[in-house]
Amino acid sequence: MQIRLTIILLFVVCYTYAQKKPLDHTVYDTWESVGTKQLSNNGQWAMYGVLQQEGDAQLSIANQKTNAKLTIPRGLNSQFSNDSKFAVFNIRPFNKDLRQAKIKKKKPEDSPKDSLGIANLTTNAITKIARVKSFKLPEDGFGVMAYLMDKLDTAKKTIKPVEKQDSEADFADDEPAGKSKTEEGTDLIVKNLVTGIDKTYKYVTDYSFSKNGKQLVFACSGSKKDKLAPQGVYLLNTEKGTLKTLVKGKGTFKNFTFDEVSEHLAFVGEQSPEKQEIKNFNIYYNSLNLDTAQTIVDFDMPGLPSKWSVSGEGRVNFSKDGKKLFFGIAPIKKAKDTTIVDFEVAKVDVWNYKDDYLQPMQLKNADRDSKKTFLSVIDVYNSDPKVIPLTDLSLPDANLVAEGNSNFVLASTDFGRRIESQWSGSTLKDYYLVDVKTGQRKKIIEKLNGNAFASPAGNYVLYFDETNAGWFTYNVATGKVIQLNTGMSIKFADEENDVPDTPKAYGLATWTEDDKAVLIYDRYDIWSFSPEGKSQPKNITAGFGRANNITFRYQRLTQDNRFERNADSKFVKSNELIWLDAFNNITKENGFYYTNAGSNKAPELAVMAKYKYSNLLKAKDADLFIYDKGNYTESPNVFITKDFKTESKLTNTNPQQQNYNWGTAELVKWTTPKGYKAEGILYKPENFDPNKKYPMISYFYEKLTDGLYGYQAPAPTPSRLNISFFVSNGYLVFAPDISYTAGHPGQSAVEFINSGVENLKKNSWVDGKKLGIQGQSWGGYQVAYLITQNDMYAAAWAGAPVANMTSAYGGIRWESGMNRQFQYEKTQSRIGATLWEKPELYIENSPLFMFPKVNTPVVVMANDADGAVPWYQGIEMFTGLRRLGKPVWMLNYNGEAHNLVQRQNRKDIQIREQQFFDYYLKGAKAPAWMTSGVPATEKGKTWGFELTDDKP
Repeated sequence: MQIRLTIILLFVVCYTYAQKKPLDHTVYDTWESVGTKQLSNNGQWAMYGVLQQEGDAQLSIANQKTNAKLTIPRGLNSQFSNDSKFAVFNIRPFNKDLRQAKIKKKKPEDSPKDSLGIANLTTNAITKIARVKSFKLPEDGFGVMAYLMDKLDTAKKTIKPVEKQDSEADFADDEPAGKSKTEEGTDLIVKNLVTGIDKTYKYVTDYSFSKNGKQLVFACSGSKKDKLAPQGVYLLNTEKGTLKTLVKGKGTFKNFTFDEVSEHLAFVGEQSPEKQEIKNFNIYYNSLNLDTAQTIVDFDMPGLPSKWSVSGEGRVNFSKDGKKLFFGIAPIKKAKDTTIVDFEVAKVDVWNYKDDYLQPMQLKNADRDSKKTFLSVIDVYNSDPKVIPLTDLSLPDANLVAEGNSNFVLASTDFGRRIESQWSGSTLKDYYLVDVKTGQRKKIIEKLNGNAFASPAGNYVLYFDETNAGWFTYNVATGKVIQLNTGMSIKFADEENDVPDTPKAYGLATWTEDDKAVLIYDRYDIWSFSPEGKSQPKNITAGFGRANNITFRYQRLTQDNRFERNADSKFVKSNELIWLDAFNNITKENGFYYTNAGSNKAPELAVMAKYKYSNLLKAKDADLFIYDKGNYTESPNVFITKDFKTESKLTNTNPQQQNYNWGTAELVKWTTPKGYKAEGILYKPENFDPNKKYPMISYFYEKLTDGLYGYQAPAPTPSRLNISFFVSNGYLVFAPDISYTAGHPGQSAVEFINSGVENLKKNSWVDGKKLGIQGQSWGGYQVAYLITQNDMYAAAWAGAPVANMTSAYGGIRWESGMNRQFQYEKTQSRIGATLWEKPELYIENSPLFMFPKVNTPVVVMANDADGAVPWYQGIEMFTGLRRLGKPVWMLNYNGEAHNLVQRQNRKDIQIREQQFFDYYLKGAKAPAWMTSGVPATEKGKTWGFELTDDKP
């Protein structure tokens, strides 16, 4: 009876698997993922989105007390009000309507626009407003919001009358309407969320709330069609409904900022003549007791450097105590010479060996550099204020300290050392304390190979020096420097560093209140250091991480960083309960622990499981957490919990997955020929039968096993192997980790990848004659190298490979404009020497010189707009193998980058990749693009997907 029951169960299982179909290329668009998620401040409401790859999203708002739920089709960009009584969000147009607009080539202003949704969480009523461009809620205030309308369709544009209101006189304009200086603004609606009463303000271009929401500032552009249209800057008291004019007349006004107590306002603006190319920006200031805004910084302000001016691009910030105002200045730009005839002027880039940066890098960053601003400050309450420049061309970068309350800023520069980034990839920096009252500079760190940060209260500068792997503090008051980790056997830099460069720090967790201690990571644990070195370092995770191979990392539970002035200013109290992300490096499990910031005991376990957890987010005023989790077999879903002893599941993404043959992921381990311990992930089809033989594709890029429990959604990928698709379609997929020996990256790939494949070939269910490899970029290089070593692979796919290190060495990464030398000498390519010092290593590691040995059919993807690997590397590979009569194809997606961006191209390559591997690894028919190609005369007319009886 038992035997019969077992046979019946096996039959049922096999029959169930048989009913499941393999994934096909039509499933991508509606496959779901978790979007943003958040909790209301009081914890009563959870709001979360479910997105589709190319479809319509859905936003849900769930009441955690009653289980009632509001569902908003196509809801995005959601936000709770501070009082937890309202939720505001955008409603995206239907994806099909956006698609039709593209098909009809509609102008942006005529295309479907987002709507605004407002959910009243008391009544569950939802209000929708069409064509809304943006919305804002105050940080701490409540009961009010504002939103800016989008333009009407050009075909339907009408002029609405100005709403009558008590302050309408402030909108009067005695000057005749002239040509608009900037794009006309649109209607700004200020809504009282409690009463539902709206007020409309015309032609608004920019707006901003004070922190408490009691003040709303906005700029009006005026209109060339409306003589009485408002022009200038206005301040609305949202409680009283009163409006005052801060600046009257045409101009550009932006970068509004209020101080911490919502009583003072500053912004940049200009009212230069219409045709003046270089505008004269000023800093405007207003307080609640002033009727209009005052110009407090202009072009002839004392302290402003000669031929410099206020920048319209710079941010404006009050210090947290409101005593100082920080803003940007910049050298005055040269106006264009209108006497020059454009077609008679040479177009030339001049490359000079003395330039700080190569011309391609300069050209790439020209727009950004033209908008570069230099931090300056004024004392708001000084009766005779002057500008204090804090940075300049030779000391360009600075960060506020203690949210601007400090007497100094921390500035840095690599001036005079920038050329070396060509081969090092980075530069040594000097750090200065710059006095905000005098501008005087004090150098505190010289030639730092690392990074420096000011402590939250501004008492110390903390820095990591990669040269000696030391963490140091500089005492601002005394100038004393202390190494925190001196004499410690524990390493605080990458213990597994395998690039020919100094190892990077594991990083900084946070500080405790009043700069009493700083929490720093080692590989596994978190250490508390006294910045004065007065006490011994304390391991607040008690060595539990290292003892158990668990990596702990501090979880910042803040839900929304939109309002945070400076994340570095955040700290924890010395006895505060803190949450830790935990990752088991042996099992690859993930979860959370918690401990006390001042503890020396092992942290307490909250949850540890065979999942990948997202960041943990907490309600501001309630002990409730929201997160998502998933693994390879379970699509990520949103959960909430109080303590992880129980959890509530809020979503059910991708229920259709159960209809498809999915798969499993398991960790495999082996020992390489040289005795290295190695590991990788093996993905098997859900209907895996150990009595069958399966083709296997190996996909690799550095180390991937930490993603054992990561969900692999079937998606048209930018370049990497579509793992879930191939597994569903009857392939094994193997993802081995690779460790490298400097100078020999090619042989390192052979050592780990080939030995891992050989280890798996010992299983009868691996078809050792049907093996494929796929890699992109650095993985693509390794594919190119591996097929020169032996003929163990039946098919290979190399995306954006480097075939010839000798020619690639001096090339340009066009996306950044940087030279490629640093990659070979310091980073991923791992040669560790210049081409002139070790030419033999460049040749040894260049597949090009070994192409006569290649017998493996290979497809190369090399795109003509690749900004990372010069696409001529793909051409060298293609033409070299073609010259030798080897089976090789190349795909060049026109105008595409290193990784495919355009979705239609991503879909295209999925089909070609499946057809290629199916032919060589499954014996399927070959597509026409492989057998006869796609002639240029047929480009855009045929794609060559049709299967043929011909041989490639």
